[in-house]
Amino acid sequence: MKTLGTHNYYVYILTNKLKTVLYTGVTNDLKNRVRFHRENANLNKKAFTSKYKCFYLIYYEQFKDVNAAIKREKQIKGWLRLKKDHLISEFNPKWKFLNDDIK
Repeated sequence: MKTLGTHNYYVYILTNKLKTVLYTGVTNDLKNRVRFHRENANLNKKAFTSKYKCFYLIYYEQFKDVNAAIKREKQIKGWLRLKKDHLISEFNPKWKFLNDDIK
């Protein structure tokens, strides 16, 4: 069990190669989760990220509390695309794929 205050949770947004589709998720291991989306795309072709080929990380936020992360994920999922685009652009102005930048 981790010591209180040492947990890490991430809300993240993935996109497809043409940046036309967005997927928002939450995880406690960002690097492995992003890799999982790509490597396991053929296991469940009906999954949203597989169907739309959303394998490219363009945004993430870190949280210490899982409930705060889940609340934020739900908030972002409820937004219109324009508001999500603005959030991503503030964090990552060129919408660079960040898969190789996460540790």
